[in-house]
Amino acid sequence: MILQGNKIVLRDWLVTDLPVYQSWLSNDHEWKQFDGPYFVMDESKVPERIGRLSEAVAAAEWSNPRQRLAIADRATNDFMGMVSRYWESEETKWLSVGISIYNPTQWGGGLGFEALGLWSDYILREMPELVRLGLGTWSGNVRMMRLAEKLGFMQEACFRKARIVRGAYYDSIGYGVLREEWEVRYPQGFAAFLQQRGEHA
Repeated sequence: MILQGNKIVLRDWLVTDLPVYQSWLSNDHEWKQFDGPYFVMDESKVPERIGRLSEAVAAAEWSNPRQRLAIADRATNDFMGMVSRYWESEETKWLSVGISIYNPTQWGGGLGFEALGLWSDYILREMPELVRLGLGTWSGNVRMMRLAEKLGFMQEACFRKARIVRGAYYDSIGYGVLREEWEVRYPQGFAAFLQQRGEHA
């Protein structure tokens, strides 16, 4: 499946994505300084993760709605990152979304806005039982906070000094958007919003 933006697409994973993805799965890369740096990645488990993903790609075994999609350049189809979803509380239908764009040279150009907007819109459309979406980050990830707010997520929680990064304390930040808020902001859907935005650029 493909969700198309102006600069990026969200699509199912390809076998050619896997070596690129694996090359970014290291605690030493800059993206990991911002994307949950308080959770240390067990790099010894990376081959196992890639193996499972490789099997899913080969069998085209994807859940509906998707659990995650690759972010790719619209012009070249090159892998750039991923979007994902996970339950905070399945019992109360509280779902959160996430995004990772790995190459720092691709930050700040609106790619995350397109990707997370398309993904959030897709999740709300495909999961009508949801009344909200959540998003978690920390106060050291200013780009993520700005992205959430630009999309229409509201800050709902601030757990002060709940994260330790490189020896310093930071706040854990929770964002959320209600279905009705999203639909008011993007009444024709996020893809249509992007298309109109592109036409007036």
